[in-house]
Amino acid sequence: MRVVLDTNVLLVSVSSRSRLYWLYESFLASEFILCVTTEVLAEYAEIMTRHMGSEFCDATLDAITSAANTRFISPTYRFNLLNDPDDNKFVDCAIAANAVCLVSHDRDFLPLRAIEFPKVAVVDTAGFRELLTASQ
Repeated sequence: MRVVLDTNVLLVSVSSRSRLYWLYESFLASEFILCVTTEVLAEYAEIMTRHMGSEFCDATLDAITSAANTRFISPTYRFNLLNDPDDNKFVDCAIAANAVCLVSHDRDFLPLRAIEFPKVAVVDTAGFRELLTASQ
């Protein structure tokens, strides 16, 4: 199952003290395929360094980039479905990867529900957990 995680979801899931740590553990256990682009990784690095420090960020990004279940995606088209370019990079990654969903708690992704084509399913972490459980 191909998935895109927005930065905030990744950020809150990588700490072993987080109630959402199950998500990062599921990734490490290869229970889903994480799809990323260079732009997505750059945002992960920027925000994670700011909030958790460069050492933690480097270790986490090393784990992500070296994992067999990470797919590096190169979108060939920018759909610009949302007003915020920072959000569009996740949408473009999801479309190019043919991802099952984009996992986010960000309300800025809600307009995607009304767009018929290209269709991008946006789910929160609870919805993703249900998808993950159903796929196993």
